[in-house]
Amino acid sequence: MRRARPGDVRRSSLSARDLGAEALAGVLQRPARSALTALGTVLGVGSFIAVLGLTGTAASQIDARFNELTATEVAVEDTGGSDAARVPLAFPQDADRRIGRLNGVTAAGVFWRVRLGAEQTVRSAPLAGAGAGERAQVMAASPGALRAAGPRFSQGRAYDAYHDGHREQVAVIGSATAARLGITTLRTQPAVFVGDVPFTVIGILDDVDRKPELLMSVLVPRSTAEHVWGPPGDERAKMLVATRLGAAGQIAAEAPVALRPEHPEYFKALPPPDPRTLRSGVGDDLSQLFLLLAGVCLIIGTVGIANTTLVAVMERTGEIGLRRALGARGSHITAQFLAESTLLGLLGGLVGTSLGTATVVAVAAVREWTPVIDPLTVASAPALGLATGLLAGLYPAWRASRIPPAEALRR
Repeated sequence: MRRARPGDVRRSSLSARDLGAEALAGVLQRPARSALTALGTVLGVGSFIAVLGLTGTAASQIDARFNELTATEVAVEDTGGSDAARVPLAFPQDADRRIGRLNGVTAAGVFWRVRLGAEQTVRSAPLAGAGAGERAQVMAASPGALRAAGPRFSQGRAYDAYHDGHREQVAVIGSATAARLGITTLRTQPAVFVGDVPFTVIGILDDVDRKPELLMSVLVPRSTAEHVWGPPGDERAKMLVATRLGAAGQIAAEAPVALRPEHPEYFKALPPPDPRTLRSGVGDDLSQLFLLLAGVCLIIGTVGIANTTLVAVMERTGEIGLRRALGARGSHITAQFLAESTLLGLLGGLVGTSLGTATVVAVAAVREWTPVIDPLTVASAPALGLATGLLAGLYPAWRASRIPPAEALRR
């Protein structure tokens, strides 16, 4: 036999296939511990997906609701001109018709709060001593303003142009006001008295799309209110304009000129706010709050994987010594434990991604929303779990590679 030369000794190696098999065997050898170890990563990645998905879904719903209501609403305020030439009521009598002729308007009308005297209350009995009076709010509103509010009636109907044109003493009241006044049905043609002035109730509001304060008010036609109490005075009138989607900005620019071409400065039109500002504000608040929670979960997951991997290193000291005695190098031991922790992180990321996506879809289904999840977020979430496992396994793997083979075998 000839003497072996240094070049004849082959250095030990660990193929990628063997490394994957060893890592999988290490994870499956203790399935319960592996599941508990990956739980932190599952929660962190799941929270990450759920947060971003629910934030995107909520932002989409905000846009949809804004487009349905706020983006189709324009408010026009009566400034009355300068103090030297101030008019009591700048809106002309045919203000509803003038704005209604603009392209994109679905309904428009003038309204203001009627200022009552200290002794004037609202009651359902004709005599002051026969029933307790209520300090209910009385609103003068043209028929167009009532239509623009999007009313829904539990009983009766709204007054129309005939009532307004003939100064009819009719009223529409909210359901809460009707309950306070003891009015439960319109079959008996009930009336409410504002001071000593009677108004026949022809409709009870159940809900409105805009201006919810109308539900707590007694609504009377504009011309009737002017005839009984005069113009609004200090309580400036406003106009509510409902538009088709996309027309609000144009209507806001055209409304002052359409109302009074000779004095457009008497009015101030307020277009709807930018939906992107509202969406970004709500989205940022939600993201910052819940991403913090997701970050905490990921930190917990990282610490959990690191702790479990370090304990595994201590428990498998004999195995490490045997591998070193059979020719495994320190880099092989490092790669083995890194592969196990990375595999745990990847599995936790995959499970967390699935749970987070399912959470977003379930919440959207319950709320009857359209789920919105960025595909890039779903694709990157497992990589986040993998990075968490890799980071968690760095120290334990390095610690395992530094154990001397002789000492490991003695243990």
